[in-house]
This record gives sequence, structure tokens and C-alpha cells, in this order.
Amino acid sequence: MKLYDFALAPNPRKVRVYLAEKGLTIPLEPVDIVSGANRSPEFLATKNPLGGLPVLELDNGTCLTESLAIIEYLEELHPEPPMIGRMPLERARVREAERLCEIGVLLNVATIFQNTSPFFASRLKQSAEAAENARPRLAAALWVLDKRIDGQPFVCGDRPTIADCTLFAALEFASFGGIPIEPAASNVHRWWEAFKQRPSAQV
Repeated sequence: MKLYDFALAPNPRKVRVYLAEKGLTIPLEPVDIVSGANRSPEFLATKNPLGGLPVLELDNGTCLTESLAIIEYLEELHPEPPMIGRMPLERARVREAERLCEIGVLLNVATIFQNTSPFFASRLKQSAEAAENARPRLAAALWVLDKRIDGQPFVCGDRPTIADCTLFAALEFASFGGIPIEPAASNVHRWWEAFKQRPSAQV
């Protein structure tokens, strides 16, 4: 297997954090988004027709193109240590939290970044209104997560799960983009500072 990757993008980082937490090693193949390598005819034809990253190329040459699908595929192959949970309700709660981190935090951070960063000024039609609409959605998701994390070391309890991988990638992307995380979300900040000390945070 091979993982097509871009170091600064949040979705590839989410997968790299997951791999590190699982103790899995998959060769990485860097793809330069800035130069448009992910939009080359060859990449679109053979790896991902939408040009997104990460992409997991399997041993038979076929590709998986969504970060969550990649993670769940690898979790099926390597169930220990469990990072989605063991019992049905536990697995549902982890998936629930991961979607909150993805849709509530990462998606809104990305919307703000894409609509305010000079990098995207010549790449898409930016909308100040879209960015401003995303800010209260981000704040609401952080408020829910802050309550969920209260009193526990990880998003879903006493061990890391895929929700932690997604939230860490989202918050690090917010930091990269200069997007502030509500200071009142003290549990989120406490969790973030603690997770930064884990070896997986260095990938």
C-alpha cells in the first residue's frame, strides 16, 4: 500500500495521526497541492478524479479516496488497538463525535480559511459572508465538544479514537490559518495542549 499525502492539509494529517496512534507504517508519496500536482491529468485519471488527498493506493493498484473510508478500512484490517470502539453503542458514539469534529469544526475552519486567505483569492470566488456564517457554526460545535470532553483525557473517554485524530487535525489547521479557537472552550484547549505532547502529533 501507499498513501498519497500533502503535509499541510488537514485530511491527510488526520490519517497520519491515526496511523501513528495505531502503530502502522505505510509509505507516503507527497503530492504538491500548491503546484497543482493533484490536478494533473494522470493523478485525476489514476488516483482521484476529484483531485483530493489523501489517497490510499492498495496493493492491487485500486485507490480509496476519502480520509474516513481509509481509516475505517485500515481499522478493519488492524482492529487492535480499537480506535472506533468495540461494542455497537460505543462505536456509534465515536462515529458521532468524529462527525462533529469533521463537520462542525474542520469543515467550518476550512470555509473560513478558503474565504479569507490570500492564497485562495485567485483560485476561487471568495465570500466574506460565507466566512462569517461559518464562525457561529464553529463556535457551536466547539461548545458541544467542550462539554463532551469535560473531565476526560480524550474526546470519547480514556483512550484515543478517530475523533481525536480529526479534532487535532482540525485545530492545527485552524492554527495554521490564523483562525482563533474560542478561549472559553477551556476543555478543548486543555485537550489540544495535551494531545500535542503525543508522538502522533509530530507526524
